[in-house]
Amino acid sequence: MALFSITRYAAEEEEEEEAGAEAQERARVLLERLREQARARQLRRQREERPRGAGGEPAAGGEAPSPGSEGRGRPRGERRAAAERAAGGSAEPGGGEEEEEEEEEDGGAAPTKEHGAGGDSEEDVKQQEDKRNLKNKSKRKKRDEETKGAERKKARSEGAEGNQSTKEELPLAASGEEATPPPSSLVVLGDYDRKPVQKVQPFLPQWLAQPKLLQKRIKENLIPVGDVPGIHPKLLKKLQMNGIESFFPVQAEVIPAILQSASNGYLMGQGGYRPKDICVSAPTGSGKTLSFVIPIIQVLLDRVVCQVRALVVLPTKELAQQVSKVFNIYTDGTGLKVVLITGQKSFAKEQEMLVQKKVTGYRSLADIIVATPGRLADHISKTPGFNLTQLRFLIIDEADRMIDDMHQNWLNQVVKAAFQVENDSGSNTLFQRTKPGPVTAASCCYPQIPLQKLLFSATLTQDPEKLQQLGLFQPRLFTSVYSEKKPLRDGTETEQDAEEKYTLPEGLSQCYVPCDLNSKPLLLLHFMLTMKFTRVLCFTNSREASHRLFLLVQAFGGITVAEFSSRLPPNERQRTMKEFEQGKIQLLISTDATARGIDIKGVNCVINYDAPQFIRAYIHRVGRTARAGKAGLAFSMVLRIQERRFLRMLKDAGIPDIKKHLVKGKSLKPLVQQYEEALSKLEKTVKGEQAQKRA
Repeated sequence: MALFSITRYAAEEEEEEEAGAEAQERARVLLERLREQARARQLRRQREERPRGAGGEPAAGGEAPSPGSEGRGRPRGERRAAAERAAGGSAEPGGGEEEEEEEEEDGGAAPTKEHGAGGDSEEDVKQQEDKRNLKNKSKRKKRDEETKGAERKKARSEGAEGNQSTKEELPLAASGEEATPPPSSLVVLGDYDRKPVQKVQPFLPQWLAQPKLLQKRIKENLIPVGDVPGIHPKLLKKLQMNGIESFFPVQAEVIPAILQSASNGYLMGQGGYRPKDICVSAPTGSGKTLSFVIPIIQVLLDRVVCQVRALVVLPTKELAQQVSKVFNIYTDGTGLKVVLITGQKSFAKEQEMLVQKKVTGYRSLADIIVATPGRLADHISKTPGFNLTQLRFLIIDEADRMIDDMHQNWLNQVVKAAFQVENDSGSNTLFQRTKPGPVTAASCCYPQIPLQKLLFSATLTQDPEKLQQLGLFQPRLFTSVYSEKKPLRDGTETEQDAEEKYTLPEGLSQCYVPCDLNSKPLLLLHFMLTMKFTRVLCFTNSREASHRLFLLVQAFGGITVAEFSSRLPPNERQRTMKEFEQGKIQLLISTDATARGIDIKGVNCVINYDAPQFIRAYIHRVGRTARAGKAGLAFSMVLRIQERRFLRMLKDAGIPDIKKHLVKGKSLKPLVQQYEEALSKLEKTVKGEQAQKRA
């Protein structure tokens, strides 16, 4: 900072010295010019006086006009012009007035003295001129300082006025041209143009970008069971006994793909190579469960020793029970053993179902295990003799939910147990497997049982970062989530619909009802009593909301109602579900516990009493109806403050065709009086329950 200050002050001193030198030079030049003018005037006077003195004209004819009086008699402009001509036209700008004053003095006072003195010497004239020049020099120096100060102020203001002057010049230049002016390179801060934001297309891996497409319309694309190649005759007979004569599109594509990956048996992949993992994304009720049950049972039909070959992991107990039931139907009479571990039985009881201790060691009692992730992790770490070293298939149903629950670290425990080396294996390394790595000549020398992963979901994510957590190997994707192309009028081109992210059942009709918070219970009663809805599955967002709504409808009367949530014991939930399927219960109020994967037979209508906050919850809720190609109806009660967000959520998911259903207030008036009585009963019931909890 000190160096900068010294340099700045030194520069200012140099500028002042240069300015002083320039002023002195201008003063010297001007002095020489004035001296020349004085000499010229003096010579002119002497020439004029000589003839007059000889002829006596001045004495007779009066006084001769002096040069001073002659100069004063002329106008100021003429005198200035004469001075400029005498100086050679090089007078300094801004000094015109001072030069005129000097000319007046030179032409007036000095010549008068000369005339009165009778012609003084040239030295006296020079002394007078020197005095006047000194005065003029001091004036010019002061004027130069003022001029420099003004120039500095002007230089400082130029930077601030630059943009404004440029803006003023540009329109002036543009107005003179009729053609379009060139684009300006100046950027005006704070100004912007509204431009459409280009949507960034995600870059997906090839298996996600180019999947195997499945038909969406189930009824139009049914395939007879006998037309699907590779299915064992025993299983064909089982299918016919259970009334299945045709496969859905998902089943017709996925079953052959899994069978082909195990065409050489479960001990080795096709051609000795590791089989590819399979991912399936299809709507609810499209037959995904049967698409992995049939091929797994067929691959394990020829097994000799009972070992855990297939493991099915599901997020909820109810869904695990449903899948276990399907496995038991098709393994009946085959010798394969299916074990369900979800925590509904004691831990010791489940251990007895999984392994048996003998003199020679532990023996597995299960070929296929259906489990929830938490209970499975407990048995891997705490059950002696339970191992997964012979595991061939790992099935993850409702895969998107399982990915969200990956914080439990259950998948890493399963993979670690599957590739764990047995201590009592001895020197026999045949069919011992190591964790897969790069394919080399050494890795191909010893065959090993491959571990193949099968993923199923109605809302399978396409986020590669999330799917990477599953450690998939060269996966194949089967999906019905795609945009159909429609022919244009001329029949030559096609246009694509809005991008779809999820697929809903074909026979589903969707409506939403705008309402306020106080009218929601009345709307539910209106649907059940006035519109005569039956077998209705009603969803709420919490256990407390589900329980209070159940108590309110029960207090109102006239409707057979039940609740289904995690606050009830498993036995009571099973009994409630069975009664609902039999038609004994008209309205089942539930949380999202029944929303995922559970196949509830005979659901005619789904009512979202509380609007779902996420699109995946909406997809799974409304997917409880219109299953297997049947028709179904879905109503969503949406608060007016939620309406815009709800419609935007569906539009972003590619579901724009939802209808607005308005219910007039007149239709709700007959229910108001009885509803108020039910509210008073509800208040008493809730207070009684709270008192019981405190006690």
